[in-house]
Amino acid sequence: MGSFLRAIVPCVLAILLGACAQPMAPKPEAASLVWPAAPEATRIAWVRSFSRPEDLGITPGLFQRFKNLLFGASEVRMVRPMAVAVLGNTVFVADPGAKGVHRFDTGNGDYQLIQADDGSPLPSPVGLAPCGKTLLISDSSRAQLFSFSSGDKGAHALAADVKLQQPTGLACDQATGRIFVSDTAAHQVLRFRLGATGLGLEQSFGRRGAGNGEFNFPTYLWWDGEGRLYVSDALNFRIQMFDAEGRSLGQFGRQGDGSGDAARQKGVATDGRGHVYVVDALFHAFQIFNTGGDFLLAVGARGGDPGEFWLPAGIFIAGDMIYVADSYNSRVQVFRYAGAAP
Repeated sequence: MGSFLRAIVPCVLAILLGACAQPMAPKPEAASLVWPAAPEATRIAWVRSFSRPEDLGITPGLFQRFKNLLFGASEVRMVRPMAVAVLGNTVFVADPGAKGVHRFDTGNGDYQLIQADDGSPLPSPVGLAPCGKTLLISDSSRAQLFSFSSGDKGAHALAADVKLQQPTGLACDQATGRIFVSDTAAHQVLRFRLGATGLGLEQSFGRRGAGNGEFNFPTYLWWDGEGRLYVSDALNFRIQMFDAEGRSLGQFGRQGDGSGDAARQKGVATDGRGHVYVVDALFHAFQIFNTGGDFLLAVGARGGDPGEFWLPAGIFIAGDMIYVADSYNSRVQVFRYAGAAP
């Protein structure tokens, strides 16, 4: 039975976090896209998409240009982005296809592909979360968590006092430094404290099931800064909310193919206006709800044009800006919340 589970869990995770497909070639960017369509009041506006450092105005430095001249230029671009996070002027994108995390520093005009500090690749980075001035990274294949700070040459592996099976989603309570990790294969969420010797487990909650506080392959996490942890409970087709101690604060969602339903939900995030954003890969869209789970708006459709998606995955919200990992279009799309609260 143990060998069977070890064989089947990676397959299940592949279904939850992505699917095999060929990337669509993006078409020219549209000048202006908004949701919903006129004459209704605008809520969401499309801003841009990016796949390469140059798309964000980041150009190679003198040494890199000299190296390109001698050995030929190799284009740097996203392959299969799964998660995105923003820390100050820097955008991080977890990319299993590139075996690392892209770091786009728009403040200093610098780019870096982050791998482990021992030079080894990160074969399956699927979770990102800023925590103070540090970026946390989960790698599901290596079953490890990593940290990265400005100036580091690579990501530092964090020792944990419990064995993780398949860490995916990450969230950090910025006020206390508590770190939440979804262990997809174990159907649990764990809360850690980062100390001098690594990660110390404070609490774990959940088990496999469909009941309140139970999970069926939990993936992406989000901490809203107001005391609520959002868990994308993937194969229960719902979002569950908890406080920092793992006490249930509610849930919403159901399987289906209508507005507000879930087919293959991925990333979850909230803004400062009481909206919950849930990415759904099979809908090729993200849907917006209120905190009570009432459906408000859907953004996206299948395709490669601006505002369209192909198997999107992670989402991150910084202020009014909404970043979505458009996984099989090999790009991140950026939107802006442009309306009053519905």
